[in-house]
Amino acid sequence: MRFHRFVDPKDLPNFIMDEKVTILVTGGSGMLGYALQRVVKVEKRPNEEWIFINSKDGDLRDINQTRKVIEKYMPTHVLHLASAVSGMFRNIKFNSDVLLTNQSINTNVYQVCKDIKVKKLISCLSTCIYPDNVTYPITESMLHNGAPHITSIGYSFSKRMLDVMNRCYRMQYGCNFLSVIPTNLYGPNDNFSLEDAHVIPGLIHKVHRCKKEDTPLIVWGTGKPLRQFIFSYDLAKLMIWAIREYNDEENIFFSVDEDDEISIKELVEIVVEESGFKGDVVFDETKTDGQYKKTVSTAKMRQFLPDFKFTPIREGIRETIRWFEENYETART
Repeated sequence: MRFHRFVDPKDLPNFIMDEKVTILVTGGSGMLGYALQRVVKVEKRPNEEWIFINSKDGDLRDINQTRKVIEKYMPTHVLHLASAVSGMFRNIKFNSDVLLTNQSINTNVYQVCKDIKVKKLISCLSTCIYPDNVTYPITESMLHNGAPHITSIGYSFSKRMLDVMNRCYRMQYGCNFLSVIPTNLYGPNDNFSLEDAHVIPGLIHKVHRCKKEDTPLIVWGTGKPLRQFIFSYDLAKLMIWAIREYNDEENIFFSVDEDDEISIKELVEIVVEESGFKGDVVFDETKTDGQYKKTVSTAKMRQFLPDFKFTPIREGIRETIRWFEENYETART
């Protein structure tokens, strides 16, 4: 599906270095918000004020609370990260809840940002929302070419609607609302719950428990699916670049390159080795693998950022394991 271009991105200015910029980050206490706070300390410009809010500041499912918290800071720019998100098996169980929660949050945030004339809003999508049956590598324009994988249908359509909302708000109000699309994210301050974590934090916690209890590591599925993983600190740097520089109305993938895609089996081996786990590893093939692959093209990103270097996955996992072990008592488990 293609959409006509109504706003020329060249007409939308990038940051002026001496112009005061207030950047509000929703979902500011999550994994990506945590990474952003640490990267911003190093890369913050003198004219920038960064504000991070979370659910304690206001319930974004409620329009009045959303308006109150956003109008309190009157941001010029917004990074919209707040979202109901979980792993594949929790998505299957609570598809409707996830759909409705995200629809409420997104509708309220967009409406208020339009009302106060935010100069730029960037929301964060996910590669899992792309059609299940596509040719590879996936390009940004394939988003609406078919149904997403059934395991994440509620989450996927709530995120796809952000792309539709961007286009509608541009067409009707001239809003500079955009989206970026990272691949599988991992890093410190992730959700490490054994019930609803994504694959890397879930594996790290499982291995930690198996070491403690001296039991085999049971991994759901065959280990054959392929994934591109991006370290949260790398994505934070890319998000900072996007809020300053990116104005194309079409989405952009943020991902390690295709050659850096690895199998779940290889991922398990890295986590096991970096954790120092010496026990048995068993793949439970009675459990679903989910989508086999969702390889994305980084051609567009490399046009803008040809020299960006990503953290090698072993190094990123090592840092994530270190953080988890040091913060086990307070981590989301």
